[in-house]
Amino acid sequence: MKAFRPILFLAIVLMIVGLACSAVGGGGNAPSQPVATQEPAQQPVSNPPTTAPEPTTAPTAEVVLPTDTESAPAARDFYKEEFESEYVPDNWQTFTLGKGKDDNLVIKQEDDHLLFDLGDKDLYVYYMYKPYTYENVSVRLNAQNRGRNNNNVSLVCRMNEDGSKWYEFSVESGGVWYLYAVDNGYNRIGNGGVNSLRQGKEENTYRMDCVNDEITLYVNDKKLTTVKDSKYFFNKGYVGFNISSLNVLPITVEANWFEIAQP
Repeated sequence: MKAFRPILFLAIVLMIVGLACSAVGGGGNAPSQPVATQEPAQQPVSNPPTTAPEPTTAPTAEVVLPTDTESAPAARDFYKEEFESEYVPDNWQTFTLGKGKDDNLVIKQEDDHLLFDLGDKDLYVYYMYKPYTYENVSVRLNAQNRGRNNNNVSLVCRMNEDGSKWYEFSVESGGVWYLYAVDNGYNRIGNGGVNSLRQGKEENTYRMDCVNDEITLYVNDKKLTTVKDSKYFFNKGYVGFNISSLNVLPITVEANWFEIAQP
C-alpha cells in the first residue's frame, strides 16, 4: 500500500494544475460573453408644484393702463350736463309711467348726447337727477327729435322723495303746451299754444323756472306764460325731464344737454 503513495501524490498535483489553467483560459473552448452592466435604479417622480414658478423674464405683451385714473367727479348742484362720454349715469334715476311697456326701451349715451328710443306707444320715460333737491330752480333741456313727429318733451321740478308729487311742463310736438301738478293724477293748471316750437326732426330748447308759487315757461328762449299755483304748493324736490310716446312709433329723441341753474 505504501508503494502507491507517490503516484497518488503526482495525480493530485496534475489535477490542481489543470484546474488552474482552466480558470485562466475562461472555461475551455466556450465563446467569451460581454460583462453585463446593471442599470441604475430609477428615482420616484414627485408630484408637480401646485403654483407656477415666478417668470424669469418680463412678459412680451403690452399692458395698456388707463390714462385717466381719477375717480368719477362728485355730483354738482347747479351745472350743465352735456351727456358726453364722461357723464355719470349713477346720478340719474329712470322710471316709466303710461300703458306702454318698457321691454324695448333703450337709453344710451352715444357721441355727445343721450339717446331715447321708447319702443312702445303710450310710454312716459322720466329721467331724474337724484343727488340734490331744489326749492327755487331753473331747468333747461335741449333735445332733437329723430323719429315720428308725435311725442311729448317735458321738464320736471319739485318731485318729492317718493315720486308721487311734482310739477311738469309738457310740450307736444304738434305745438301745444301743458302744465301739470301731478298729485293722484295729472292735474292741469295751465295750457296753450307754442308758436316758437320747431316741429318735425328739429332741435328745441325748453325751460321751466320754479320760483316760490310761480312757474314760468319758455320754448327756444320765448316766454310762454307764468302760472301761479294757489292749490298744490309743492315747495321742494328733484328735477329732471321726460320723453313720452303717444300713438305712433318710432319715437326717438336725443337729449343734447340738461342745465340746472339758479333762477
